[in-house]
Amino acid sequence: MLIIIITILSFNTLYSQILTNDYNFLFPQSNLEIKYHDEWGAKNYKHTINNFKKNPLKFNQIVFLGNSITAEGGNWGEKLNSPNVRNRGIAGDVTDGILARIDEIIYFKSKAIFLLIGINDLWNFSPGIPSTKYISKNILKIVKEIKNGSTETQVYVQTILPTSKSIFVESINKINNTIKSKSSKFNFTVIDLHSYFVNNDGLIKRELTTDGIHLNSKGYQVWVEIVRPIISSLK
Repeated sequence: MLIIIITILSFNTLYSQILTNDYNFLFPQSNLEIKYHDEWGAKNYKHTINNFKKNPLKFNQIVFLGNSITAEGGNWGEKLNSPNVRNRGIAGDVTDGILARIDEIIYFKSKAIFLLIGINDLWNFSPGIPSTKYISKNILKIVKEIKNGSTETQVYVQTILPTSKSIFVESINKINNTIKSKSSKFNFTVIDLHSYFVNNDGLIKRELTTDGIHLNSKGYQVWVEIVRPIISSLK
């Protein structure tokens, strides 16, 4: 009987929040610590989550989900001439950060997700912490949680972009190869961004980046042209 009462009270609280458009329950608590955030990333994560709370997603939208490379794309709807496209990039974010904020994506039954994540997991600490296996597993877990929670959502996993640092080449390739090899099993589509941005040395093409990791306007234009046909097919 006690369990039934608690369940009813929890449901009533949730229903009341929905009726009043209070979607705070979809977002991570402010005291949550994400293991592989660096100090700046942790602060920015909390700040950006607060902004997301003020302007939550709507049902059936197309969402670009990721870190600063996605965030700095700005208004993706404008870029792609599709007002139904939303930006859910957070500068400094990592795979665990995405997992902690995935409830908003699932609740609003996004039409499609364009995921690009993983470079900060490699960049923030020393090489190998966390491991490529850990990062790959988290990316696949993100896909699995979205598909389990919102079966109609189409998930597009974009391969991690190259950087200007050769130390990351092997790790990026390992993660990207895992992503490609698991697409059928986990029911997602791979968009191989990496192949458009990489030079013969395995590094990012200089003309597409501002600092060896982030994109300039030309880099974003390349990205837009890659995904534009997919977005058009989703309208």
